[in-house]
Amino acid sequence: MNSPLFKSEYPFENHYFDLNGLKYHYLDEGRGDPVVMLHGNPSWSFYYRHLVRQLRSDYRVIVPDHIGCGLSDKPVDSQYSFTLKQRVDDLDNFLQSLKLKKKITLVLHDWGGMIGMAWAIRYPEKIARLVVLNTAAFHLPTTKKFPFALKLCRDTQLGPFLVQGFNIFARGAAFVGCKRKRMSSELRKIYCSPYDNWQHRVATLRFIQDIPLHEGDVGFDLIRQVEAGLSLFRDVPMCICWGEKDFVFDRNFLSEWERLFPRAEVHSFADCGHYILEDAKDDVLPIISKFLQDNPLQASGR
Repeated sequence: MNSPLFKSEYPFENHYFDLNGLKYHYLDEGRGDPVVMLHGNPSWSFYYRHLVRQLRSDYRVIVPDHIGCGLSDKPVDSQYSFTLKQRVDDLDNFLQSLKLKKKITLVLHDWGGMIGMAWAIRYPEKIARLVVLNTAAFHLPTTKKFPFALKLCRDTQLGPFLVQGFNIFARGAAFVGCKRKRMSSELRKIYCSPYDNWQHRVATLRFIQDIPLHEGDVGFDLIRQVEAGLSLFRDVPMCICWGEKDFVFDRNFLSEWERLFPRAEVHSFADCGHYILEDAKDDVLPIISKFLQDNPLQASGR
């Protein structure tokens, strides 16, 4: 991560929160109403770099790296549980430490959606606005078949070897995650750079293995609780920006969001993939800025 591209693309001050002896890295840029951005797997806070720069002149932008990801510590299994509940507890401890006075806008992508909304149902009164980017906060839609690439990594002996031995999940996501505008090789290297050896890829694998599909799977009941609690946010302003060519979060997931939140502002991009902030940056950044401006905390009583 010493490349000139990384230094120019990610010119932020690094902050660290002590999470039970583990370093939990985060960005904290700007002043104003708090906007918390939560990444997924196998990305990290780098994914939000353009949106951070877009918003930090008017908002306080906070972007953590989940434990095992990005610039946060990368523990072994004996040090950390790598479960959804643990991720939500981490976020809770971190946000409590910031002592934020105002309500929060959540920006959610991939696993960040489930983590963020699981936290939100604990504190629905703290949520001002929601920005949803190719993610889920509910179980796999009945119309969606579990993708083969995830099944390979989750349910076979070969999958863990490929993920930890060859970083295939991070590399593959960087390669196929953009459809309109493919990432350059240097940009793909930056996305993969935190996951540079076997040990540093534990979280990447555990995120996949933690996907709950059946009763009894760790996290299954928690996701059921989150899904049931989504009605708490039916009156919260929501903006959805979606890449329809996502290899996981496709139109089936978007349709579920639209069903659950019929009043949401929806912007769908037929030619874009999973990393919508890369693929459609010039479209999506002004959409999110305008959404925040059109739904000010003061005017909405938040």
